[in-house]
Amino acid sequence: MTVIRLLPPELINQIAAGEVIERPSSVVKELVENSLDAGATRIEVDIEAGGARLIRVRDDGGGIHVDELPLAVASHATSKIGSFDDLEHVASMGFRGEALASVSSVSRFALTSRVRDQDAAFRIEVDGGKLQAARPAQHPSGTSVEVRDLFYNVPARRKFMRAERTEFAHVDDLLKSLALARGSVEFRLSHNGKPVRIWKAARDQQAQLQRVAEVLGDEFPSQSLRIDHAAAGLHLSGWVGLPTASRAQADSQYFYVNGRLVRDRIVAHAVRQAYADVLFHGRHAVFVLYLELDPAGVDVNVHPAKHEVRFREQRLVHDFLFRTLHEALAQTRAGLGTLPVTEAVSMPAQAHPAPVAAAYPSAWPSASSQSRLGLGTREEPLADYAALLGPSSFAPVAAAPLPESAEGEAPPLGFAIAQLKSIFVLAENAHGLVLVDMHAAHERITYEKLKSGRVGSNLRSQMLLVPLSLAVSAREAAAAEEHAEALADWGLELSRSGPATIVVRRIPALLEGADVAQLSRDVLSELAQHGSSRRLQELENELLSTMACHGSVRAGRRLTLPEMNALLREMEATERSGQCNHGRPTWVQLSLPELDRLFMRGR
Repeated sequence: MTVIRLLPPELINQIAAGEVIERPSSVVKELVENSLDAGATRIEVDIEAGGARLIRVRDDGGGIHVDELPLAVASHATSKIGSFDDLEHVASMGFRGEALASVSSVSRFALTSRVRDQDAAFRIEVDGGKLQAARPAQHPSGTSVEVRDLFYNVPARRKFMRAERTEFAHVDDLLKSLALARGSVEFRLSHNGKPVRIWKAARDQQAQLQRVAEVLGDEFPSQSLRIDHAAAGLHLSGWVGLPTASRAQADSQYFYVNGRLVRDRIVAHAVRQAYADVLFHGRHAVFVLYLELDPAGVDVNVHPAKHEVRFREQRLVHDFLFRTLHEALAQTRAGLGTLPVTEAVSMPAQAHPAPVAAAYPSAWPSASSQSRLGLGTREEPLADYAALLGPSSFAPVAAAPLPESAEGEAPPLGFAIAQLKSIFVLAENAHGLVLVDMHAAHERITYEKLKSGRVGSNLRSQMLLVPLSLAVSAREAAAAEEHAEALADWGLELSRSGPATIVVRRIPALLEGADVAQLSRDVLSELAQHGSSRRLQELENELLSTMACHGSVRAGRRLTLPEMNALLREMEATERSGQCNHGRPTWVQLSLPELDRLFMRGR
């Protein structure tokens, strides 16, 4: 039998390095986070050969006292926590005391530091885990860490490193995420002696938005909504992209918890649900969001690399994120995109006194025209829906008020001037030409009215002729028992009949004909994972979306000018009217400069 023995410190640190140090960007992350914890206001990162030859991080932070330099590279030595209570309330980026020990064990390592208000700096070097004595050096206040020949003594790890360009791209992406996290800190990045990035310190919100634009693109500020909402001890701020600013990859999503970039399934699920009604299939939202909460409410000691966190109140965080983003995206009405970003992202909460019709009386059609556009095209699906919810479910829905406009000013989408191929409505506004896909626009209007009719109504349910018994996991069975009352409110009656079985007795009448077993399992899976589920509502909305599609004006129908103007006014007053039910845009704006360029005017 093998003998149990203690491992040497060098081997312990190399094992830890396998968890913490994956590639050069992992080293940069640990070093820059140390600089941030030291109170640095300026951080310089120099890279050579993608980080394989050299990684140097310099800062102007508080520095390290000469007596503490050997401890800085010792395993499990840190100044950031000292007790279990500190671990429960971690406010710093680092706290495990592993990073420098791990890095120094797989590289030729040097650390030079000078404490503020001291005359001299000191330097220590570590070669393959062997520490040399500290000696005097020249260095301004702050700290420099040099990591040369990464993984030189671990050939198996070194051969897994990618090409220089690939490794540097990972470093660049990492610095972008850290620059977004700390707007008040100046960051500089160079590669092989050439400056690559310079992010000046942002002193206000506008400067921070400019930094966001440098990372996500110059067009992002004009295609985003400002978020700033607090409730239940949580504060969410930042920017979310409009549905039209979505991307094919989820590579422009930055979410920070108390300043720490994290990847969390609770967050990802809440964001997907918030965008569910407005994002085209296969597209991904763009956002930079900062969640602040009591450090005791989040556990950051989940993984050595600290990419993951665990919320103590997962359901509270999920619902807060979903509702905040859902309500913000609900205000993305057609026409708001023509406003400057400072106006478009800060919409007033109070209602404006003038109703839609009164705001633009010359454009509002007669009652007969509105009837031809609205009720005449939705009569059948509305009747079907009313049969399920009862005759009183479809009280007229009051149109939301429009932004105030100066007297004589055109409304956001302007006034209709023509119809093209019986498909598109052409309108003129203050910025130029507006093109509207009339079917897509009316589909969204109808859909939102159907959803509004659903809210507050008594949902009818359908008793199954033969109750359905299903085998589920123990967690899902427990979720069915815990959330039975909430599910009954949606017309789904589930009861636990064993440790891992449930019985389905009733389903919403609106979903008659659906796969009851799959529906129940989907709902319980979400409840077990996230503590909440919108699967029932999503399925109902899918049906309402289909009804709205069939009940909207079709391509090929000729509209009169009053009918076209009525459609434009309803778009301006309808939530999420910038996209149809499937996430496609309902309108586009062609400005006068864009039209001039088409005809080479002014050249």
